[in-house]
Amino acid sequence: MASSSALKVPRLLGVVGAGQMGAGIAQIAAAKGVRVIMADVSQESLDRGSATIHRSLARQAQKGLTTQEEAALATERIRTDVSLNALAKADFVIEAVSENEKVKQSIFQQLSQVGMHFMNPVPVMTLVELIRGMQTSDEVHQAANSFAQHLGKTVCNSNDRPGFIVNRVLMPMINEAFYTLMEGVGTAQDIDNGMKLGTNQPMGPLQLADFIGLDTCLAIMRVLHAGLGDSKYRPCPLLVQYVDAGWMGKKTDKGVYTYAKQL
Repeated sequence: MASSSALKVPRLLGVVGAGQMGAGIAQIAAAKGVRVIMADVSQESLDRGSATIHRSLARQAQKGLTTQEEAALATERIRTDVSLNALAKADFVIEAVSENEKVKQSIFQQLSQVGMHFMNPVPVMTLVELIRGMQTSDEVHQAANSFAQHLGKTVCNSNDRPGFIVNRVLMPMINEAFYTLMEGVGTAQDIDNGMKLGTNQPMGPLQLADFIGLDTCLAIMRVLHAGLGDSKYRPCPLLVQYVDAGWMGKKTDKGVYTYAKQL
């Protein structure tokens, strides 16, 4: 979620959450010359987020996508704080916390409701969904649109409905892939290969779920099921079992597939 003054490109951006999404948003904004305050509930989370940004910028410099000097300047534009009060001077704030309804509601009460749904990983994916709330002014909506374009993103607009556009289509596909796996229609590899080669997707739905995080997929399916009240959005029991077992995907080295431990 985002809040803004009349500025189309903020001088100071606030990012709530220092996880993968929050760190990615802070990184691309800082790379575009915007000063950033990244806030989270713990210094440990902020330190992890900052380390993620450093590694990402270093990889970009190694690949020639930026220079060492530009990476260093981007890093200098980001400061961190454990209090939301530090965002008081920000003229644009983006929420990027975990999929926890109570946490989000607490933050949303302090922000004007225009949704900016970034895709993960933020520095790579070019799409941003804009979701306009009932009380969102034209000024705030235009500011969010302009800022997304300033970050080099392509914008698509969605009405404020559960899942918006991307997750409303994507997550049921992933959920159905789990049903297909659970019912023995095919192996995980066959399901993914079938969807990659048969529909020209770069990654199969089960592998994609591993990369997104199975806990995140489950949380979104539960939101869809509760918000839309249709049994077709019921989370697959196998997906629930994987999450209950602690198999969250690539981030835990185990999901549908097994991954080499991250050093």
